[in-house]
Amino acid sequence: MAAADPKKKKKKRKKKESLEHKRNRILVALGIFAVVYALDELGTLTAAFGTPGDIYASFVLFLVPFLIAGYDVLQKAFNNIRRGKAFDESFLMAVATIGAFAMVLFPDTDPHMAEGAAVMLFYQVGELFQTYAVGKSRKSISAMMDIAPDYANVEQTDGTLEQVFPDDITVGTVIVVKPGERVPIDGVIVEGETQLDTAALTGESVPRPAKTGDDIISGCINMTGLIRVRTTKPFGESTVARVLELVENASEKKARTENFITRFARVYTPAVTGAAAVLALGGGLVTGAWSDWILRGLTFLVVSCPCALVISVPLSFFGGIGGASKLGVLIKGSNYLETLADVDTVVFDKTGTLTNGTFSVVAVHPEAGYTEQSLLEVAALAESFSDHPIAQSVRTAFQGELDPKRVTDSTNDAGHGVTATIDGKHVVVGNAKMLAAAGVEAPDCEVVGTILHVLVDGVYAGHIVIADTVKADAEQTIRDLHAAGINRTVMLTGDREEVAASVAKQLGLDEFHAQLLPGDKVERVEALLAAESGKGKLAFVGDGINDAPVLTRADVGIAMGAMGSDAAIEAADVVLMDDKPSNISRAIRVARKTMSIVWQNIIFALGIKLLILVLAALGIANMWLAVFGDVGVAIIAILNAMRAMGVKNL
Repeated sequence: MAAADPKKKKKKRKKKESLEHKRNRILVALGIFAVVYALDELGTLTAAFGTPGDIYASFVLFLVPFLIAGYDVLQKAFNNIRRGKAFDESFLMAVATIGAFAMVLFPDTDPHMAEGAAVMLFYQVGELFQTYAVGKSRKSISAMMDIAPDYANVEQTDGTLEQVFPDDITVGTVIVVKPGERVPIDGVIVEGETQLDTAALTGESVPRPAKTGDDIISGCINMTGLIRVRTTKPFGESTVARVLELVENASEKKARTENFITRFARVYTPAVTGAAAVLALGGGLVTGAWSDWILRGLTFLVVSCPCALVISVPLSFFGGIGGASKLGVLIKGSNYLETLADVDTVVFDKTGTLTNGTFSVVAVHPEAGYTEQSLLEVAALAESFSDHPIAQSVRTAFQGELDPKRVTDSTNDAGHGVTATIDGKHVVVGNAKMLAAAGVEAPDCEVVGTILHVLVDGVYAGHIVIADTVKADAEQTIRDLHAAGINRTVMLTGDREEVAASVAKQLGLDEFHAQLLPGDKVERVEALLAAESGKGKLAFVGDGINDAPVLTRADVGIAMGAMGSDAAIEAADVVLMDDKPSNISRAIRVARKTMSIVWQNIIFALGIKLLILVLAALGIANMWLAVFGDVGVAIIAILNAMRAMGVKNL
């Protein structure tokens, strides 16, 4: 392990030195340029070399900062030409700047070596701004990479700890996490209590308490006490591995706008190169003033460089994804960020999304001679093989011990309930639909909650009422979404009508649909999608395995990442790492801010360039204005793109 660290540090240091070297090289070139420009403007070169010797002297002197600053651009342009991929910004810069220096061959024109050197210098300054901006926006995302632990502690028979690569840890292994270390693999605490720092994963600054029996996710920092954790997943499937995979793949899925700019640049660059050639050759042939028209063509080339667009648009998306990650929201690609900005309908699952998903038994109504405890025992035995929160709450409510050997032929009917044979008796535990299928009419209950009806050998034994609690920020989430201009908020749930109505009323939802099976949810979402008009999009928010089909079908699928199922996270386009629904509205605001910045840059860059291109073609714009039209516009667009990273006030 120790041997790997110096290599990492060396690699990082080498990269940093390369960036510093480029910055220093450009600073040296700028210094030389300033001195030569001052000598030229003050007449020192004319006094020393006379006329036209001063022109050739300035040619040589300006060539020095030009080559120091731009040799890599010239090299890239040459290599691209050899590969048959000439038309890019390096090609435009090389042709325009070399052409400016070549104007020395036309003694009747004013010298343009200073402009040629300045174009290359300021282009490289713009590239430095781009590198800094990308580095800054990448920082919040690359910080995620630091959550990957290098090792896991496995206790040996003699009590010593051995550091093992997380990939080598098998499921069920008990690992030791000391204070100050990151949790390497998802698991359950089997010994110890502590406070967990989950900020890197969820953006939540308040530590979370954790004790024996609690689930724990990888990537968290163990702050206070030593804990022993039994792993429940291999490292490759743990939370930290999923997060890293999402981060690494985020830049691969480009938005429609981003793809358009890429295609636009491929057509635009050769088009303007041809236009510049036609301008220079055509004007020269018609008027005979070759130097004037060649200069116009060169100015046209400098202005036409599309770097402001090809740099700032992807940078804006990258900054938006990085800004969202600061909030604990992982967006899997800029295409999903773009779609998220157009969302006007948000559809929610209920359990685990708007509610905590921590069910508890609030009432037990036995019949047919059963007591509360005996009814709970039958239901708990029937649910003994289920991991559903409702099943867990029933088992928790039963105070005695359960013997699973008493249960045979247990089957789960998704969305309805379970059937089992207990002590030779046929038991049905489920909702009213399941009871109706068995030919029994479910009685009404005044207590609001999820009702589990129990049948034993066809006899109604009673029902159990289970209630879930609404998440603390759920009500504020709906208010924030309406304030953000979301037209419709909808809740879809498999729960009873009265339970759904109670939650919908409490939260202020626009509509709800209850007692839905997983297939019914897809149908409802299909209907809502069909009702969308214009560019409006639909987002679905869920956390369960049964939500995966709906998450995939929605325009944008949003999953709860901390406690959500692997299937839901895999199917989703956006993952909320802290399970807080309030971050949905913040993610939408980040997306809208990003798209606003993207279009600001597109309109600004194209507008300014079009204006100066016309002026250049008419011979009104000089090379200095061309420098602003290219480098100045690019720097302004880059600085504007960096605003996408600012999410503090969203």
